[in-house]
Formats: sequence, structure tokens, C-alpha cells
Amino acid sequence: MVIRSTTALPADSDADTVVLGVLADEGIAHDVDDGVLQGLIDAGEAKSKHPHLAVTHAAGKRWILVGLGARSELDGENLRIAAGTALGRARDLGTQRLCWEMPHKVGPEIAAAIVEGTLLSAYRYDRFKAAPKEKLVDVDELIVSAHHDLSSVVAEAQIVARAVNSARDLQNAPPNECAPRHLADAARRLAKLDGVSVEIEGMSEIEARGMGAFEAVAQGSHEEARLITLRYDGVGGSESRGPVLGLVGKAVTFDSGGISIKNANKMSEMKFDMSGGAAVLGAVEAIARLALPVRVVAVVGATENMPSGHAMRPGDVVRASNGVTIEVINTDAEGRLVLADCLAHAVSEGAERLVDIATLTGSIITALGNTHAGIIGGDDDWVAAVTAAGTATGELVWRLPLHPEYAKALDSDTADLMNVNESRKAGSIVAAEFLQRFTGDVPWAHLDIAGTAWGTGKAYAPTGGTGWGVRLFVELARSLDD
Repeated sequence: MVIRSTTALPADSDADTVVLGVLADEGIAHDVDDGVLQGLIDAGEAKSKHPHLAVTHAAGKRWILVGLGARSELDGENLRIAAGTALGRARDLGTQRLCWEMPHKVGPEIAAAIVEGTLLSAYRYDRFKAAPKEKLVDVDELIVSAHHDLSSVVAEAQIVARAVNSARDLQNAPPNECAPRHLADAARRLAKLDGVSVEIEGMSEIEARGMGAFEAVAQGSHEEARLITLRYDGVGGSESRGPVLGLVGKAVTFDSGGISIKNANKMSEMKFDMSGGAAVLGAVEAIARLALPVRVVAVVGATENMPSGHAMRPGDVVRASNGVTIEVINTDAEGRLVLADCLAHAVSEGAERLVDIATLTGSIITALGNTHAGIIGGDDDWVAAVTAAGTATGELVWRLPLHPEYAKALDSDTADLMNVNESRKAGSIVAAEFLQRFTGDVPWAHLDIAGTAWGTGKAYAPTGGTGWGVRLFVELARSLDD
């Protein structure tokens, strides 16, 4: 899809379909044909209720009127949903060129949200389809109409949305097409971007680094694990400034549960257990293409978790790279073992602010559903910064506590700690207490995205992977430059 901005009125554009937002008590930005559009509102056929749609013809064009609610409700997420809903109707109508008229008196973030919502909604994963059941019409062009030049805003929003869709491609790929080696290949492609360097290490290097926790998860699969380390140091003549941002992603490309094997019901969805790693790769792509003047060290631990004669067993004791010994109680609590060594690695690589992202616990879905991801961390200022980034991008998080009482659940008679307590109480919090043992003194936040990584049903991501976290990380990187 080609996307551009214009200062011309939609009626004067070459679009065949125009989208106008309807605000409560304000109507529309402008009208045509002696008030035919306002007439639809007055007749109750077009409503301000978000995201109600009405379609009519006027001035030689098709018009889609989409409800945006009250101005006080007008934010980026509102517009992303409206844009996704409008694109769906435009496709049904056979639109080739779509023009969105910006509401009056709004900031550039609204234009960015329209672009993001449109591109994210336009995404589909049909790589393995011989032929779709029904031919979908692709909208070839999006034109954003405003009273002032928004070309730079539109260009940046495209970069971010396309990076999200890159992450979704990785998420949606079947596990035989997205093994650890495939994620390593995706990371190598990022090395072509200015300012990005990539290091890929296999099992021999993982073992040499003393990453016994990561190695234990990986040893059961014939697919060799990969430790992926990316660095971005800012480009374009701008001096990189602010603390080094450490991003750590869990990338279990298929999680069978290992010896503690999962129930077969919905096990196919465990291809999404690499969603944290996909988000980290997408974020590095966007940050580099935007040439943000920040420094980033990103670590992705990519492996499968499989049962075999070589797999780790319940009762095994493994030693992480920071020297902490771990008693494996359940091999299906493998993500935290991978993250343990990856977090310690990010700290050793110079991260000064740290965020990990993982589809870590089913408990977070019970607690928060598909609307919020969980966030847990001990540094209030850093947790607040990550939370604010998510609020700005519509990737909402809700804080859960850390407390020494929860950490007691991991006490082991055999090792320094257990990987999980067999009790199901406070599972997401106990998992974060485990991770905290590997973050050193660096301000750290943990994002549990088990409920938001796929299948959320949003208008701009109705099925499959969502790329959740890419936009949050980009916004967080921008905030470090402020």
C-alpha cells in the first residue's frame, strides 16, 4: 500500500472513497453537495458512536462516515480501531484509493494512528494458501488529508507499522518454518540497517558462556538453539544519548512443555511462544529505520522446548551464567530459564535500563485477559516509563507487585531456587520474582504478554499474532531521547 499526505480537501483528491470522522456534538470537518453528509447525521443514519459506520455517495465519491465518540475520547487507539474498521468496509466496497480526512484541532499522533490502524488492518498472512476462499480487494493507496504538512509523521508511522507486521510474520509462521535458525536469519537481515550489528551464537557458545539454564531447555530438541545479540548505536550524525536500553525477548519457537508435556488441546498455538523475541526484532527494525539517537542492546533467546531422551527432567539442577543454581520442578516453566541467562547477558553487555517481554504465564490471562499485559518491576520510575509508553501506543499494561513473600515460593532444599512452585498461586508474580534474580542492579521491568500476543480480536489485528510490544518499545526508545 502506498501512503502519502496532502493538504488538499478530500473532495479534490483522486481517491474513490473518503473517510470522515463524526465527533459527538461536532459533526464532521466539512461537508459537500449542500450538506448531504450532515443530513445523514441529522437523520440518525450516521452516528458518532465509536466505531459506527455509514456509507453514502456525494460529489462523485463514496463517503464512509465513522463514529469517533466525544472529542475527550479521541486518542490514538480510538483512531487505530476506527481506521481498521473503515478499511474493512472500504475493502468490501472495492476501494482502490482511500482518503482519510483528519479531524480538526488534533495533534500529529492522530495521523500516525490512522496510518498504523490502516496498515495493521491491511495485514494478512496467506503465505501457505494455494488460493484464498474469496478474493480480497487490496486498497492500493491511502491519502491522509490535513490542513498542514504531515509527510514526516506519515513516513514514521509507516516504518513502525511495517515493523509490527514484520514481527507478525514471524509469529504467524508455522514452527517448522520459524525454528531458531529462521529467527537468526531474520536478525541477520537487520544487520543491513545503519547502526545495527548482530551476533549469532549456537549451542557450543551458549555452553561456553555457562548459560546452563538456557542450555537445559534447548538440549531436548534437534533444532539448535540460537543466542541472538543485536546492538544499535544511533545514526545520522546524531550523538547517541541517554541510558543504554536493554530489550530481552523470549523466543521459544515451539513449546511442547518438554517432559512435563502440555495437553494436546490448542498445543498448535505454542508456535506463538516466540512472540517476545519477535517483538524485540521488530522494535530494533523500527528504531534503526527511524534513526533514533539512542543506544540499544537486544537479546533474543531462541529455542524449542521438546521432550526426548536428551531433554531436561523434573528434578534436574542447572546453573545459570550468573552462578545461580536452579532446581527444575516443571519443564513447562522453561521460558524463565531462557530469560534468566538472556537477562544476565544483557546486563553484561551494558544494558542500563532493562525490559524483558515474554508469553510467560497462563496466570496473566486469568488475571488480565486480552486487554492488558502484566508489568512487574522493582524500580517505580522505570515501570512508570514503560507503562506510559504503552498508554501512548494503546498497548496497555497493568502493574502487579513484587514482594519478598512471593519469592519464598521459590525456595529449594536442593538449589538456590526452584524454577516454579507447584502451587498455582500468584503464578505471574512468582515468575517475575524468579527473573529478578538475574537482572543485577539495573532498573528492570518484565512484560508478560501471554494474553495480548495473539488472538485479541481487535479491529486492526483480529486473528493471529499482534506484534504486541513493538510500538511500545519504539515509544520507550523515543522517551529516552527526551
